[in-house]
Amino acid sequence: MIAASSLLHPDAFLSPLAIDEAATRALGEDLGRAGDVTSFATIPEATTAHAVLVARQAGVIAGLPLAVVTLQKLAPGIRIEAHARDGATVAAGQKLLSISGPARAVLSGERTALNFVGRLSGVATLTADYVKRTEGTTTRICCTRKTTPGLRALEKYAVRCGGGFNHRFGLDDAILIKDNHIAVAGGVRAVLQRAHGHAGHLVKIEIEVDTLDQLREVLDTGLADVVMLDNMDIPTLKQAVKIADRRVVLEASGGVTLGSIAAIASTGVDYISSGALTHSAPNFDVAIDIEA
Repeated sequence: MIAASSLLHPDAFLSPLAIDEAATRALGEDLGRAGDVTSFATIPEATTAHAVLVARQAGVIAGLPLAVVTLQKLAPGIRIEAHARDGATVAAGQKLLSISGPARAVLSGERTALNFVGRLSGVATLTADYVKRTEGTTTRICCTRKTTPGLRALEKYAVRCGGGFNHRFGLDDAILIKDNHIAVAGGVRAVLQRAHGHAGHLVKIEIEVDTLDQLREVLDTGLADVVMLDNMDIPTLKQAVKIADRRVVLEASGGVTLGSIAAIASTGVDYISSGALTHSAPNFDVAIDIEA
């Protein structure tokens, strides 16, 4: 039996518990109370099926371990041969998995498996496109918390499959002070002092600024590890990089598109974060075809 972990991207991370939980939850949503009544009504129990999971377009694959676990939950003895692993760049028409086993299980798990691979490969493919447009720079592309509820760990894994990096996974990962925190806390210095007083030695502090004056104020405190430059145009970003002079890590955010990413990276910022990697990724076209 193929191990789902063997199909994970070698340089990305995803807990096997997250894979198992996601597959269980998705199957429960689809099978409901009675299971796949169509397959049970039309397919004799002993019938076997041979199928292939195929990429219908070119791109970067992610989610194959989810597809494998999904099918194995319905038929523990199902035979699956992998022709690719997550993070691979594939051509249209390329086989990803060959599947042999109980026909009912193959048909019942088909849509759930495709949903995982289609969604996550879409994120990985879009991320790879963003990353490609920053070639020649040292800027890293990272995602945000703008993820599908319940699928954050999976979608952030897919970003890694596409060559991107992860921002924080949740509110408990790091301190990220936004404009509303600054307004409520009474200003840049006040909010940073409070944050620094509460942060553990392993907790990073990032603060969002939208003007160069705010950036200077942050630098004067010496209390931030990372500064997010929010919705700044290219000339302002270049000035920010010069003012910071490597004293803090700089992250550009806001208004990031495929059309603007190269220009933003050319300013010399360390990171560019984009919610579009997860909230606007189109579905990747994959299919499961039954072979005679």
